[in-house]
Amino acid sequence: MPVKWALVIWLILSLIACREDEITIPFSYPSLMEIPDGFPAIHFPEDNAFTQARWELGKRLFYDPVLSVDGTISCASCHKPGLAFSDQTAVSLGIEDRSGTRNTPSLANVAYQPYLLREGGVPTLEMQVLVPIQEHNEFDFNIVLLAQRLNTDSSYIKMAMDAYDRSPDAFVITRALACFERSLLSGNSAYDQYTQKNNISAMTEAQVSGMNLFFSARTNCSTCHSGFNFTNYAFENNGLYVQYTDEGRMRLTLKEEDRALFKVPGLRNIELTAPYMHDGSLQTLRQVIDHYQSGGKDHPHKNQILQPLDLTVSEQNELIEFLKALTDDTFIANPLFKY
Repeated sequence: MPVKWALVIWLILSLIACREDEITIPFSYPSLMEIPDGFPAIHFPEDNAFTQARWELGKRLFYDPVLSVDGTISCASCHKPGLAFSDQTAVSLGIEDRSGTRNTPSLANVAYQPYLLREGGVPTLEMQVLVPIQEHNEFDFNIVLLAQRLNTDSSYIKMAMDAYDRSPDAFVITRALACFERSLLSGNSAYDQYTQKNNISAMTEAQVSGMNLFFSARTNCSTCHSGFNFTNYAFENNGLYVQYTDEGRMRLTLKEEDRALFKVPGLRNIELTAPYMHDGSLQTLRQVIDHYQSGGKDHPHKNQILQPLDLTVSEQNELIEFLKALTDDTFIANPLFKY
């Protein structure tokens, strides 16, 4: 009998000999653009429908430091896949180690954001990329000059033609990056397994208790952190300071009533996205819970729903455990999103 057939027969017999509970089933990651259970459909602009070619071009641009003026940093420098496309610094550094002004948000489920940036000043993903490209403390570049740079690379020209039937220009750059970012879908955490898949063993007893606290009138967490994405996208002040150095939404509107208001962030993968708050001033989930336990500081624009929580130490721990249940391991490890 040929050796190769002997090996095949041995493998088959070995599998048959194994008990069913000993057979390892390979883990399956969500496929590209697979909408998580309980999530709504994604809206794509008429001029930027999803295609594989556009996604591949956007992914390459996302990881390419060619977008920065000196070719040293990329989008992925601050939005790391293993950290739910955020980072671990209070504020990220741009070219020449220039310090940013705000904490880097996660890009998980950014497809559903009705507006971007913490003051909500950018209405679409296609427009958002213009901010870091031109921002002095980030890429410090010009998208017209960036397009000229890309047009010296024959591989970028080919990818742009395949994706948009035109050479790399501002239209191509902004839309390809937006196409890639819309694919960053996260909805397979232990919480999702528990609530959407009816897997009652997905969450621990402490996490279930924390979930009940989170959605209760005792904490009011879900008043602002609501819906499938754990945010109502409103602009609020949570009493972090009495005096803020960051004007918040007022930076956009110039209205005094918007001073120190910031867009409510989503909480998915929150365990991975420390430090927290718009300025990265709270280092741990424990510090976040401590802040809300205190009721926050008396800023005139603080949302009045924020009052001292009066939670026991055990309840605080359960709340933290629930927040950890929002971590989506299949999202952060998905090889589709790594370069």
